[in-house]
Amino acid sequence: MIVLAEWCPHCVPLSLERIQTIAKNVGVPLRVLDIDDPEQEATADALVKQYGDYAEDYLIPQVFLEDDKGIVEHLFTGFSEGVQVTKAKWDDFEASTFYKHTLRQ
Repeated sequence: MIVLAEWCPHCVPLSLERIQTIAKNVGVPLRVLDIDDPEQEATADALVKQYGDYAEDYLIPQVFLEDDKGIVEHLFTGFSEGVQVTKAKWDDFEASTFYKHTLRQ
């Protein structure tokens, strides 16, 4: 799952394209929650409060992985310092042992 907003340059296209590729590579469905849609925002808020990096005005994108047993793990939060920082952190994630291990499973 990815929590995002269409107007956020850290989200679209950068993080959306990255998570679409990751979901395809791992073989899991992708669920996108847009915080500008009131119904999706309520779901996103609950998800971020329970599992993510929550603050009243939380950062987006936030990315979560949910397994077939309903266990949710927070994977990624964007960085307010700049789009290049978020891009570099995506590069780090894709090079991580966690991601490489997940691809092998």
